[in-house]
Amino acid sequence: MLNYQTLRPFIFKTNPETAHTIIEFLSKIAPKIPAFLPFLSYKNCLKDSILMQEIDGMRFYNPVGLAAGFDKNAKMIELLCALGFSHLELGAVTPLAQSGNDKPRLWRHIEEESIQNAMGFNNEGMSMVNAYLKNLFPFVVPLGVNIGKNKITSQEESLKDYLTLARNFAQSSDYLSVNLSSPNTPNLRDLQNINFIQELFSSLCQVYTKPIYLKIAPDLEIDFALSLIEAAIKSGAKGIIATNTTLDYSLVARPQDRGGISGKVLASKSREMLKQIALYLKNTNQKTTLISVGGISNAQEAYTRIRLGANLVQVFSALIFEGPSLVKQINLDLKNFLERDGFNHIGEAVGVDLCN
Repeated sequence: MLNYQTLRPFIFKTNPETAHTIIEFLSKIAPKIPAFLPFLSYKNCLKDSILMQEIDGMRFYNPVGLAAGFDKNAKMIELLCALGFSHLELGAVTPLAQSGNDKPRLWRHIEEESIQNAMGFNNEGMSMVNAYLKNLFPFVVPLGVNIGKNKITSQEESLKDYLTLARNFAQSSDYLSVNLSSPNTPNLRDLQNINFIQELFSSLCQVYTKPIYLKIAPDLEIDFALSLIEAAIKSGAKGIIATNTTLDYSLVARPQDRGGISGKVLASKSREMLKQIALYLKNTNQKTTLISVGGISNAQEAYTRIRLGANLVQVFSALIFEGPSLVKQINLDLKNFLERDGFNHIGEAVGVDLCN
């Protein structure tokens, strides 16, 4: 029987963005095929009490979610849920639809099992995405929306974009992820400053009552990153998502000259950022949700992140390189790791490897 690793060389002969469009099309027709999604769910969804958590009022039946960027327009929710994800982060979504940057803008680094993208927040806009979400919400797993400003929005008007998005998704999402860290929208990372973050989260919390998380870049100096995190938490953020893609092009042999890199090569940077954030929160006695993303491709890496303080993990690039059975395999192995190490519940493992 053909498995994904056998098919992968043929899939990788296709342009990356074309391949993604095909997946989006298959996701559209999948719910119309009798018994297909229940069969996928039976094969991929692992439910075990050792993996279940309630975090910020949301129930997660395992710790593995989908990172933002894969399902930008909320068109693949049912198929992705059937692959075993405990939560889906959709987007990034902007107030107005935008086409994104010029093509080509998505590249595979096959030897490094990594992806480079310069997409530029291409999406159908909040009205269309909200319409898709309202047809499904509330859903069987938490649905988050990653929000970002439009390219044409000036820095001075950025706050209005984020507030508009928060109001729009107040009744059709379980949480928001604030994206100030994508490298593909001009000057967006400049908004990663204390004054803007304080104003932003204070304002967002007045219009959106569910959890709001800050997603940060992996390339920040750690002291600066911690100052931003402190400002976000004091202004109402429920947690931190670490990290977005990196601009460190030395990580791959043949980088493009634009866009952010994700995948296995990001693992070390993302892991270290998580560790420093978790240590800081521990030492300052702040209980804050941590979601680790970046370079997680197997259960060992996921378990390492959990033991370093992550409550949840997210994957994206690994799904492309490992295939649709990835989430089930991670969860099966995580269960075994937890039992091997004497834990009765995943929450007991969170942060056990932290030391000063």
